Amino acid sequence: MSEFGAGLAYLGKGQKWVARHGRWYGFGLLPGLVAFVLFAAALVALGFFADDIATWATPFADGWSETWRGVLRGLFMALLLVGGLALAVLSFTAVTLLIGEPFYEKLSEAVEESEGGAPDDAPRRPLWQELWISAKESLYVLSRALMFTIPLFFLGFIPLIGQTVIPAIGFAVSGFFLAAELTAVAMQRRGIAVRERLALLRGRKLLALGFGVPLVLLFLIPLVAVFVMPGAVAGATLLVRDVLARENEHERRQPQPHHPHQHPAFGLRKPEA
Repeated sequence: MSEFGAGLAYLGKGQKWVARHGRWYGFGLLPGLVAFVLFAAALVALGFFADDIATWATPFADGWSETWRGVLRGLFMALLLVGGLALAVLSFTAVTLLIGEPFYEKLSEAVEESEGGAPDDAPRRPLWQELWISAKESLYVLSRALMFTIPLFFLGFIPLIGQTVIPAIGFAVSGFFLAAELTAVAMQRRGIAVRERLALLRGRKLLALGFGVPLVLLFLIPLVAVFVMPGAVAGATLLVRDVLARENEHERRQPQPHHPHQHPAFGLRKPEA
């Protein structure tokens, strides 16, 4: 199976897991419902004021003919709404995970226990510290995502490419960082810092995209994000377990470096000539 297909499979496995564990599914819905109400209100407000924002952002077009002024501001409004929706998709997971930190931590732990147990050396922190770390690392991931999404927003003004290639790239970027957000719960449990997590996912880009891009597309459908979020957390936990197990197995199979004067079997230094 390709890496992209494997990522998609983990998304399906997560949904199956919560379907078999109905109590945890209901438990995991609550944070998503709260976040959905907040984001829906923000997007409605953006749509209501989009015309005013477009007028404010393009004062140079005031002297244009009504047709061309309308085309420019209409395009700006469309891109503003698309950009707002993309930002909502990216930040929805971060905000939902922050609101639901205790919920998703317990859900992820339940998935780990059902698969053989969580790591024994998992760091134990008070809730306030977990929330602070999650907020700080989510802001870091969001800032990295904006480094791509802001240029893509302006590239969207390029005719043809801006309506075809750029949105496709945007979905890929959103999918990668969405996967980074969702795997954070299980990776934080293992003490893996945010930069290490991103580096690990960059090494498995297709796997991350296979998991994250379908979620981005699903999150574009109103309310769907709320219902797939518990399964997404479960699937991300399964993905982390398997990926790290393979990484560890790969490291164990690598020949261990030894000193040139060290005996390979006993670790003793050979006498100098």
